[in-house]
Amino acid sequence: MTTVSDVCRHVRSKNAGPFWVTFDLFFDGEENFAKYAQSPALGPQLFERLFGADPAYVQHYPVPSLNLVKISYARDTPQGGRVERDMHRGQQYVRLLNVELD
Repeated sequence: MTTVSDVCRHVRSKNAGPFWVTFDLFFDGEENFAKYAQSPALGPQLFERLFGADPAYVQHYPVPSLNLVKISYARDTPQGGRVERDMHRGQQYVRLLNVELD
């Protein structure tokens, strides 16, 4: 099975303001971008399962000129809440690395 880490040269996660989290998947070339950018495996259900995101608020933005897919979801609570464990969400991308794409 092909995983995200097999076809992406870089994957990162970060805040997109205090109410959203975003993931950037930089594919290692046009071929893998074309093959996997719209993969159902990267759909809203994945973000619901891994991060507890409401699927209705998962947004998917392919950027062909950069071989990049940006996927964002609304946070349950604003950044900096009492139970925050990763305030900048910089470590959340790790959960995506072993996601199987086919």
